[in-house]
Amino acid sequence: MHLQNFQKHSYFSTKVFLFFTTKVFLFFTTKALRSLSFTKVSVLFFLRFISLSVSKCSKCLSGKMGKIFFLLSFPNLSVSKCSKCLSGKIFFLLLLLSSCAHKQQVDLIVRNAIVYTVDSTLTTAESFAVKDGKFIAVGNDIEIQNNYTARETMDAKGKAVYPGFIDSHCHFYGYGKGLVEVNLIGTKSFDEVIQRVVDYSKTNKSNWIIGRGWDQNDWEKKEFPERFKLDSLFPNTAVFIQRIDGHAALVNLKAMQLAGIDRETKVDGGVIGVVENNKRMQIYRTGIGYLSGILIDNAVELVKKVIPKATKEEIKASLLAAQEKCFAVGLTTVDDAGLEKNIIDEMDLLEKASELKMRVYAMLTDNKENLDYYLQHGIYKTERLNVRSFKFYADGALGSRGACLLKPYSDKPEQRGFLLSTPEHFKESAKKVFDKGFQMNTHCIGDSAVRLISSIYLNTLISKGTVSPAPLSYRWRIEHAQVVNKDDMKCFSGIIPSVQPTHATSDMYWAKDRLGEDRIKCGYAYNDLLKAASKIALGTDFPVEDINPLYTFYAAVARKDLKGYPKGGFQMENALSRENTLRGMTIWGAYANFEEKEKGSIEPGKFADFIILDTDIMKCEINKVPTTKVISTYINGEKVY
Repeated sequence: MHLQNFQKHSYFSTKVFLFFTTKVFLFFTTKALRSLSFTKVSVLFFLRFISLSVSKCSKCLSGKMGKIFFLLSFPNLSVSKCSKCLSGKIFFLLLLLSSCAHKQQVDLIVRNAIVYTVDSTLTTAESFAVKDGKFIAVGNDIEIQNNYTARETMDAKGKAVYPGFIDSHCHFYGYGKGLVEVNLIGTKSFDEVIQRVVDYSKTNKSNWIIGRGWDQNDWEKKEFPERFKLDSLFPNTAVFIQRIDGHAALVNLKAMQLAGIDRETKVDGGVIGVVENNKRMQIYRTGIGYLSGILIDNAVELVKKVIPKATKEEIKASLLAAQEKCFAVGLTTVDDAGLEKNIIDEMDLLEKASELKMRVYAMLTDNKENLDYYLQHGIYKTERLNVRSFKFYADGALGSRGACLLKPYSDKPEQRGFLLSTPEHFKESAKKVFDKGFQMNTHCIGDSAVRLISSIYLNTLISKGTVSPAPLSYRWRIEHAQVVNKDDMKCFSGIIPSVQPTHATSDMYWAKDRLGEDRIKCGYAYNDLLKAASKIALGTDFPVEDINPLYTFYAAVARKDLKGYPKGGFQMENALSRENTLRGMTIWGAYANFEEKEKGSIEPGKFADFIILDTDIMKCEINKVPTTKVISTYINGEKVY
């Protein structure tokens, strides 16, 4: 009798002891789980086991294992045999804790997405994990959820996710600077240009009025304008307004006086516009007639040199303004084609201060200061800034007839364009940059410029290098490559073409007039260039074209403007597939920058630069691409838009 009472008392005491012990165990377990950032659901799942009892059945593995554990600890107590038993619960908790302990902690998980990885086979995935600014795993939702736990989990709700877009040729700083200047894009007449300049002047506090964006090809009268209206309106304020391509400008008399330009001024690689006997002319010498105010190519630089330099505060404001606009359209890397050292220095300072988050591939302007400094100090590379290329200008633009052609312009037989520097300059420069490991990127619009520069490239690379590596491994680029003679296509087996598809859809209205029926077929031949080169880098050339890379995608694939013209597309034999267009805006752009191992695709080990779009541009009707919106932009796993 006493023994039975003792056993009952012992059984009751042990059960109370176990109840409170388990309560304490679960309390600390819950705290540990919370500290590991498990979801609330997981914590509640563990808390369900607080209510304990001892029953008399066990068929589950946890119960059996728990029974062994329990008997070893409490040999005088009976053990239950069902899923509600104390032993089963303890074992199950330990099992779950062990399983959870193997999940890797990350910063971000993106799930429930259509992830276009742009890897070697264009694999799609559902989910990925990000840690310390890099992708560490890519797969399906279950794989990622089973192996990782994150401080932040984002449900993409089935939206398409792409690597951050790379603009392989643009003017990032120039675009930002232009945001506070006169915007002349879209003007339909010279009168509209004048009105915008007048409106701007009402709030302008500078001694200069600067703007950009007019295009005489969009006007009813497709001729260059003259300066006299500007002279009468602004006799004491210098006016400098560039054509949309930046290769021509209209200036007033005050600006020419400040630049020292008169009828005797001569310039190599450029044109100072002159009117003689009321007939507009473009000649190299200006000893006769009167100055029209039009400057082309190197003549533009005569005025640029006397424009007051931007302050550090103005440079900073321009860069940050440009960054904000770029993030909004899904750009995470920009190749700024033509920068001065002082701008690069300011970029570097802003990036180190975490204010400028945009990744910049800097092409140095071909000038003495840049050459002297960087050829002595070498390539400069940080996580977000890469200075390892020089930008040269072989010729001008097709719209202003500065592009250097093998044969005369069809609409101006007396002209065939011109080089902006001598062939000797390009040859010597190629040797210098090669010796210091820099990439050479050259602006070539006309077929004559393309032939000259491609020949210099290949001769330099073959003579300086060896049979292996091949010329392509140096990744020298021809920027624009708008008109390429068929005989010269083969040269691109060793050169990267860097092109801007929206140039084709902007120029198609008048390019045939410049080039003629046969030669236009050699223009904007992007698919032919891709076949020759195996890779093609795509960009916008903003602010020459719109900043939006989705317009690039649309123009490359559909070969139409934003109005859907022409109905069947412009020279569709040179349209790019959606897959190759996406590559050209991501991984091939990274390759052209020597950065394919760190960006351009969503793969483990690369920077977590990605964007989320509201429309799947790889599957939607092509006419929906231009209206697609960017939902979010991430750089290094950080949401920047």
